[in-house]
Amino acid sequence: MNDSAAKDTDGARKEPCFPADAGDGTRAVRAGLPEPVKHEPTLPGPVFAAHFHLPGEPTGPYTYGRDENPTWTLLERAIGELEAPGRSGVETLVFASGMAAISSVLFSQLRAGDAVVLPGDGYQALPLASEQLQAYGIEVRTAPTGGDAQLDVLDGARLLWIESPSNPGLDVCDIRRLVQAAHARGALVAVDNTLATPLGQRPLALGADFSVASGTKQLTGHGDILLGYVAGRGGEAMAAVRRWRKIVGAIPGPMEAWLAHRSLATLQLRVDRQNASALELAKALRGRPEVTGLRYPGLPDDPSHRTASQQMRRYGCVVSFTLPTRARAERFLDALRLVDDATSFGGVRSTAERRGRWGGDAVPEGFIRMSVGAEDPGDLVADVLRALDESAH
Repeated sequence: MNDSAAKDTDGARKEPCFPADAGDGTRAVRAGLPEPVKHEPTLPGPVFAAHFHLPGEPTGPYTYGRDENPTWTLLERAIGELEAPGRSGVETLVFASGMAAISSVLFSQLRAGDAVVLPGDGYQALPLASEQLQAYGIEVRTAPTGGDAQLDVLDGARLLWIESPSNPGLDVCDIRRLVQAAHARGALVAVDNTLATPLGQRPLALGADFSVASGTKQLTGHGDILLGYVAGRGGEAMAAVRRWRKIVGAIPGPMEAWLAHRSLATLQLRVDRQNASALELAKALRGRPEVTGLRYPGLPDDPSHRTASQQMRRYGCVVSFTLPTRARAERFLDALRLVDDATSFGGVRSTAERRGRWGGDAVPEGFIRMSVGAEDPGDLVADVLRALDESAH
């Protein structure tokens, strides 16, 4: 461990090295950096250590590699500065994957006899978590994201899980409204913020107790690492999440954490380009007769636009729509040249998939989830429209 990392990563949240009113670009580039040290790199390299020198009593921030790591500390500080700029008392923890982060909140906060409310149209892995929760004697209730339907099954719940925009349907709920209702009933609230990113939406500022995300997606944006995180108000709830991470060992490698921190520097550039291109693509698709069920919260006529505009600063990089048949959807995907047929979303290279191939999502056979990358928008739109034309035959 080099001296600069040792001096500046004592586990406490440091004051950021930029003005409190800094813009998103400045914040993304500078977030989490340590104080500069002469002849040291701006962002110290990854610290590979299973154990640390620990003479005498085991005090100090770094004792064992499953508990803490200086590279995690810098990344956690950076994500915290994006999720909750200027807010004190916020803690961030990084995990080996988005699913590890999700599991840490669910299983650290719920006990046998508790009830949890999950979105019925959310991330496909939630049903897997539901099976395990039920095996532990936890009641699982589900309701759609749209129309704030989760309010109807909230009474008596210990935890409300929100995913807005939902994946893959892109429905949006009124997070403030649901948070206020949940807190009035004594429930905690976690918001999956993966699709929005901290530059698109800040759940903690909307009142949520936890902001949870897969850093695998647009946060890091290159499709080359698995990562997750939980940001939350300090106290017993986050202490339980930290304890769960230690017990389960769901920790990221230092190289993955360092790569993630490096990637944050371009977050604002990537998000703005991808969001703008997603809107252009959605507008182009709106005029295609074979396209139905087009959803993008940034479209003024999208059913979620009004609610999304009240709580989101950017609308995301994902566009969803349906083609008439499964065969038509597969011909469309085969005809694309600038878009990879792949799962996941948020990367600099555009991807698309026929979501029904996995099962589990209540979507039509011809449903397409498209993640807009950083290609030139004109080239991307032209490629999609050409593929639609070719797939008609």
